Amino acid sequence: MPRIASTLEPRPPMRLRVRLVRRFATFVALLGCVCASASAGAAAPGNAADATGSRVVVIPVVGAIGPASADFITRSLAKAAGERAQLAVIELDTPGGLDTSMRQIIKAILASPVPVAAFIAPSGARAASAGTYIVYASHIAAMAPGTNLGAATPIQLGGPAGAPPAAPKAPDGRNGAASAPLPADSQSTETRKQIGDAAAYIRGLAQLRGRNAQWAERAVREAVSLSANEALEQHVVDLTARDLPDLLGKLDGRTVETASGPHTLATAHAAVVTLEPDWRSHVLAVVTDPNVALILLTIGMYGLFFEFANPGFVLPGVAGAICLLIGLFALQLLPISYTGLALILLGIAFLIAEAFLPTFGTLGFGGIVAFAAGALMLIDTDAPGYGVPLPMIAAISAAGAVFVFFVSNFAYRARRRPVVTGSEAIVGSLGEVIDGPLAPADGQPGSENVGWARVRGERWRVCGATPIATGARIRVTGRHGLTLTVAPIEERPKGVSP
Repeated sequence: MPRIASTLEPRPPMRLRVRLVRRFATFVALLGCVCASASAGAAAPGNAADATGSRVVVIPVVGAIGPASADFITRSLAKAAGERAQLAVIELDTPGGLDTSMRQIIKAILASPVPVAAFIAPSGARAASAGTYIVYASHIAAMAPGTNLGAATPIQLGGPAGAPPAAPKAPDGRNGAASAPLPADSQSTETRKQIGDAAAYIRGLAQLRGRNAQWAERAVREAVSLSANEALEQHVVDLTARDLPDLLGKLDGRTVETASGPHTLATAHAAVVTLEPDWRSHVLAVVTDPNVALILLTIGMYGLFFEFANPGFVLPGVAGAICLLIGLFALQLLPISYTGLALILLGIAFLIAEAFLPTFGTLGFGGIVAFAAGALMLIDTDAPGYGVPLPMIAAISAAGAVFVFFVSNFAYRARRRPVVTGSEAIVGSLGEVIDGPLAPADGQPGSENVGWARVRGERWRVCGATPIATGARIRVTGRHGLTLTVAPIEERPKGVSP
């Protein structure tokens, strides 16, 4: 019989089993000690190069402040807080931007548990308009030599009638004043209210950070600007630094009060991590460009109209719906005039209607005018980088004019083309009798002769006033329902011209 190992073979001795269990327990204990030591070493305060809490996060911001930069800064500050960085540095070089995006950034700075330093760098950079508000909102404000800030007047409120006149310098002669406040009677009520709101906003930020609130209000009301040295002297910024390493060296040991409490910085030898805009920020920057938004809106409208007029093409409808939704998403992030948007949609509708209801240019010309006027009124701000340039409007309007020209030309040529279908087209056609001769219908004398003939490759019932033999050539003279009236073609002798 075959032996059964599970029942006949002897088990290991009890002493050997106990020894194996003890060795396994010892191995597990040693492994736990090694893991604990590694984690403790990684979290040790003295390991400045590897500890997450010792990092300094740098957030570069170049260009106009808009939805893309606001989203990038907000997510970067959240990431810095999640990684428990000790400092976040916003490197600013901006001519200004949108008020809504600026306020979104400031809210993120005020709520950040990580200290935020606004650093206007490198040399030659500026923090004008919205950038000045961001500098005032930051826990630490710094500037590189050769930079400037100020001119914080809401420029979307300005214009030829509201532009402030030139003014002399202040008594100290150092503030670089560029303009003076307008008299109250020369400003509209809405303008005064919005400028007053902006002045109160930046004054509150200055009082929160302990900076020069008087100059901040003048930057809004009088559009004054300061250089780096002047800003340091007037306590607008906290310090100046040549570059980022110099800034971190000067901030070492400074205590900063944030939303989560006081933080003492140790930045002299901190690891620096620079966050670059990711694909989301790049896509948002492209989409929220007013030029791209206008083009997407135009393509979307054209695509949907062509799909509705020619169901089954699918591609115009799919592309049009996607472009239209992306364009509307971009427009809801931008300060737009709804009157301008309505004129753009009306103009595109007129251009499409010209293709299906040819009016020889009347609807098309009206559509071009409405589209151009709406595009000029679309973006309701003068913030740098957020206007639709005239060449773009002219190019799209010219494309619409070319479209209208070709549609009107095709419509005019179609009206002059002879009729090739329907009852009118068959009159005058030639044919041949295939079932004849045509005899009196119903056998009644004096009635028309009825038979069958082939006309344009089709078999028709025909009738005529005179009998016509089979195989004779005929010409259609009229049509009554499904019966053609025909007449014989007189054959001429050869060589005799008609």
